[in-house]
Amino acid sequence: MTLLDSPIISGLKLLKPKLFNDERGYFFESYNSETLNKLGINDDFLQDNQSYSKKNVIRGLHFQVPPFAQAKLVRVVKGAALDVAVDLRKDSPTYAQYFSVLLSEENKLQFYIPEGFAHGFAVLEDNTIFAYKCSNIYHKESERTFLFNDNDLNIDWQIDNPIVSEKDTQGIRFKDFITPF
Repeated sequence: MTLLDSPIISGLKLLKPKLFNDERGYFFESYNSETLNKLGINDDFLQDNQSYSKKNVIRGLHFQVPPFAQAKLVRVVKGAALDVAVDLRKDSPTYAQYFSVLLSEENKLQFYIPEGFAHGFAVLEDNTIFAYKCSNIYHKESERTFLFNDNDLNIDWQIDNPIVSEKDTQGIRFKDFITPF
């Protein structure tokens, strides 16, 4: 696994697994704690999640507040998604800015998002399977959601008619949020 050029927001990391191809197909190591530690990712991942979505679904923007904040290591197993991380760290020079990256079955990129970021993704292909590791367990009372279409964040989700859950349409506005990070 190799670390690609760092995104414009510090702390975020893009990872490319070493792919072994032959006439049968391919193989790659999707998780190795020693390799991640060498790349500066030292989280103990405690929970794995997977979602299946139709094209045009937006999931997010979600995060958990301390002491249940989560780092995430995300990837697309099948299909494609635009993955988005919003910086919530009040002392960061990129506070309130977002970074997005295309994750797909083809590029096999993994995206590391440390604590202190909101996370979401837009599904760009039907039958997309999205997998992620979390450094903390899900804790409902600590979960927060921003409106996916908040004008202050101005995220380009690259979808014209999104399919969004009721929870995600009732998220808070960024301007009303006081960050604990």
